[in-house]
Parts: sequence; structure tokens; C-alpha cells
Amino acid sequence: MTDTRTIFVLNGPNLNLLGLREPEIYGSDTLDDIADSLEDRGKELGFEIDLRQSNHEGHLTDWLHEAQGAGVHAVILNAGALTHTSVALYDAVKAIKTPVIEVHISNPAAREEFRHKSLIAPVARGSICGFGTYGYVMALEAAAKI
Repeated sequence: MTDTRTIFVLNGPNLNLLGLREPEIYGSDTLDDIADSLEDRGKELGFEIDLRQSNHEGHLTDWLHEAQGAGVHAVILNAGALTHTSVALYDAVKAIKTPVIEVHISNPAAREEFRHKSLIAPVARGSICGFGTYGYVMALEAAAKI
């Protein structure tokens, strides 16, 4: 059973390839490395981390709904490329009362034009971009303050 001392960390398409995919943009940390960092910091802050990744929009949508139903404290969401295209994720974030913090490893505003607009940002509690994988820890610390 999940509770208010749990934080969901949801990762979208291609984030399973971290450490291999374009390390010049995303760095060499893997999703497992991120999980380890978050679990360590989460313990210090008194939170359990539930990290998930899917290449499918519907899974992310279901998990956002589950976050509210389970009463989790907050969601850290890196929707990957779906950030720029998914009305379904926009609607899911907007529909739930659970605070959502958007995270991006790179700075989308400094990249290709199609990455400049986030559909998630207007309905998220806040966004953290461009600090590499440390952005996840920053988001966790922000979530702890909510």
C-alpha cells in the first residue's frame, strides 16, 4: 500500500536507454543510477521512492491516476518526448490533485525548436531542466518541501 511518504518517479519513452543514448546530451548515468541516488536521498528525507519507466503513454497516464488514488505525496515526471506531444498526459496531470514536478535532464529550450514547448509545464507544480540527472534529486528535495 502506498501512502503520503511515497514519491512516484515516472519516466517516459527512451529513458530506459539512459547511459547509452546520446551521452553528450544525457550523460552516462543510467536509470538505475538515478534510482540509487533518489533512494539514498529519499531515505534521508523520509520518503520511499517508486521509480517506473514505460515507453507507452497509457502506462504513464495510468500511473498518474494511480498516484492520486494511492495518496502519494508527489510525482516526479520526466515524460521524455511525450512532453511536447501528449494531450493525454497534460489532461492526466491537470486532473489529479497530487503535485507533479516536471524534470528534464537536458534543457529543452536550448535544443531543437520542437522541444521548446512543454504541454506538461502549464499544469505541473514546477519544472526542473538542464541540470543533468541531478535534476531528479532537486525535484525530490522540492517535493519534500511541498
